[in-house]
Amino acid sequence: MVRVRLIEIAHARSGDKGDTANVGLIARKPEHYPVLLREVTAERVKQHFGSRCTGPVERFELPNIGALNFLLHGALGGGGTLSLRVDAQGKTLGAALLRMEVDVSQDEL
Repeated sequence: MVRVRLIEIAHARSGDKGDTANVGLIARKPEHYPVLLREVTAERVKQHFGSRCTGPVERFELPNIGALNFLLHGALGGGGTLSLRVDAQGKTLGAALLRMEVDVSQDEL
């Protein structure tokens, strides 16, 4: 097993709905999707964002497109119209998730 950042096996998009950030994680290759399923759990995403996300994290699987979708509740300081955060709409959270490290076997790369 080797440790890689998610950016090596996935790309991401993110946005918001109120105080909830939406982060989509898409496998770069079909063989990377099982790695995402195994390594990128709701618990690990919550841990990765730490105190930035005050509510629960939900994970939704989209196997037909090789993707995962995460809802990070309480991650935007109240949302775009209420928050004083620099990124009150969660546009950079996808890039932040791509910094997370995961374990991948050589044949999964």
